[in-house]
Amino acid sequence: MKKIVIERPGGYRQLKIKEFPMPSPRDDEVLIEISAAGVNFADVFIRLGLYKSAKEFVGWPITPGFEFSGTVIECGRNVTDLHAGAAVFGLTRFGAYCSHLCAPRNQVFLIPDDSKFSTEQWAAFPAVHLTAYHGLFHNIVLRAGMTILVHSAAGGVGGALLQLGRLAGCRMIGVVGSSHKVSSVLDLGADMVIDKSREALWAKAEEICPSGFDVVFDANGPATLKQSYRHLAPMGKLVAYGFHSMLSKRGGFPNYFKLAVEYLRVPRFNPLNMTGENKSLIAFNLSYLFHRTDLLDNAMHDLVTWVEEGKIKAPAVLPFAYDKVADAHRALESGTTVGKLILKFAG
Repeated sequence: MKKIVIERPGGYRQLKIKEFPMPSPRDDEVLIEISAAGVNFADVFIRLGLYKSAKEFVGWPITPGFEFSGTVIECGRNVTDLHAGAAVFGLTRFGAYCSHLCAPRNQVFLIPDDSKFSTEQWAAFPAVHLTAYHGLFHNIVLRAGMTILVHSAAGGVGGALLQLGRLAGCRMIGVVGSSHKVSSVLDLGADMVIDKSREALWAKAEEICPSGFDVVFDANGPATLKQSYRHLAPMGKLVAYGFHSMLSKRGGFPNYFKLAVEYLRVPRFNPLNMTGENKSLIAFNLSYLFHRTDLLDNAMHDLVTWVEEGKIKAPAVLPFAYDKVADAHRALESGTTVGKLILKFAG
């Protein structure tokens, strides 16, 4: 079997393809031949050595990847509800950049018969939609008519937030950094789009929602967090789930000086002030929540149901051959892509 392995943090050359013996599933695991694996911004931070949970749960060397689709080859002794040849998708806490994977049964899901998504689209589905679901439905009491601002709306999580927010009856405002992303964000359900390349973000935000937003989803980090909080309405929630603006884009290597400066720019929120302002900060990282199978089961049931009912559109997918993984990371870091990137291993 083939794995993409990072032996130490650094640039694109650290993404090395290596051969390993074929694994055997444990009693509660499923061995899967991987067709495709999703590529997420977290994978870039893993490569740079900046992803805390990767250090805590795995260390070096590490194979990135949180999501996959493929075909069951073998089931462990306690797995009786799947069979060899079944088409599946699922999640793993690291390790999905590979040709074959043993995954816990409770993190593997059947692809429905006559599915509306392709195998590649299922590989791009779980991580971003679970992130959006957790942010919207596990952390917030949503009410129809709420106005929600979504930064990076053309990305995987951003697009998922737009669709799920619309399902909940909310007014969704997307933010993009390039004009070529506007049409795709509108197609995903945004009521309005703020194009930062052509208009002042916060002046336009105030024009759209003078009284402030009920929720702001922000994965940018220090570039926007302070203003995102400032533009909340009373009882508003700022949801932070990433820090992309801290990332250096110079040749794929971490810029430690920039990281230090950006760290100092991260706003500090005072609970005493927040109480008086009636505003809240919510933050999460799903890589620390894999033990919460109750949350996973309930979220995935809803998400797959909505897919099959036609309420969630298939994610836009940009495929890369697995041996072009460096190109995939480079493209993701460029900030020019729309939707999700995947690595193809088979099919």
